[in-house]
Amino acid sequence: MDNLVFSNMLHRPARTVVSVLGIAVGVLLIVFTIGLANGSMRERATREANVGAEIMFWASGAVGMSGSESFRLPVSMAQEIEKVEGVKTVVPIAQNSVSADDSNTGSRLVDGVNFDEYASVAGLKIIEGRKFAENSDEVIIDTGWQKQKKIKVGDTLKLYERDFKIVGTYEPAAGARIKISLATMQKQLGGEDKVTAFLVKAKDGFTPEQVAEKLHAQFPDNRIVLTKDLEELYMSSIPALGIFLDVIIGVAAAISALVILLTMYTTVTERTRQIGIMKSLGMSNSQIAWIITQEALLLSFCGIISGIILTVFLRFILTRVTTLTVELSPLVLTLVFVVGLIGGALGALYPALRAARLDAVEALSYE
Repeated sequence: MDNLVFSNMLHRPARTVVSVLGIAVGVLLIVFTIGLANGSMRERATREANVGAEIMFWASGAVGMSGSESFRLPVSMAQEIEKVEGVKTVVPIAQNSVSADDSNTGSRLVDGVNFDEYASVAGLKIIEGRKFAENSDEVIIDTGWQKQKKIKVGDTLKLYERDFKIVGTYEPAAGARIKISLATMQKQLGGEDKVTAFLVKAKDGFTPEQVAEKLHAQFPDNRIVLTKDLEELYMSSIPALGIFLDVIIGVAAAISALVILLTMYTTVTERTRQIGIMKSLGMSNSQIAWIITQEALLLSFCGIISGIILTVFLRFILTRVTTLTVELSPLVLTLVFVVGLIGGALGALYPALRAARLDAVEALSYE
């Protein structure tokens, strides 16, 4: 019976390949879309959490490091935060999102920092060139972003409708990939002596949770988040994302089911006489239906594997030419296998039942 399934697939190799590719497209749609969404969010959350501080201190109602926050926190507030028990260091920072034609999203996030203060907490080190001068149109970039964009020290970046000179590169990647002087950003956006957030580092002997609790008590109107929770925060910050991904999974499953339905229906029609011969030789209805189902499941399996291979290849290309990250999680791959096989089984259901119900005499006389 297994040999019959393989021979049926090889009898029409072009149709088999097209069917496998159709299912592979559905798999690619699921794995790549989910992987791109989750990978990009997690990569950014990891960079945001890599600032060396355990706590992020935002103004009330802030949505996080989106670059859209106004400058609402006075820089002088850092002194009040430092007085809270367990607080070791407080570093003011500002983030702003600027338009960028060469960005994948059409915008680019920029950090405004006092380099020495920020570097002491985040552990930043200049790899090439030098740090930016205060209150200047100079920037530094992380080495990973430099490599992917193929730019070098001395080149310029368009920020705020004018050119900023790249004067250095740094490691490790933390926060936004581009950093400029805090004073420059404050002046540009009319936020002198104000920032969007503070990085808070806890003293030895105090847990981040303890310090965060004391900050909550002292500043109940402000938003205080542990950096280790940033990933969860980012993943839950877009409620519609989950719905969108569920729709993508449903569409991909429907594509797979329809491809299998069309393929197997055509197969049954072409093999009407063959099915009649099998029935005349004593093969039961359930055995005939199982042959059709086996072929459908085998096509689905080949399509799933091909889709995953295509995703891995596309991911490889994407990471070489962009800064996007595609996450291939075991959970998503397992979900793809389940959805793909269920779609294949459902698509084969009607053709299998139709084949099983064929009258042997009529099938043998079919031309």
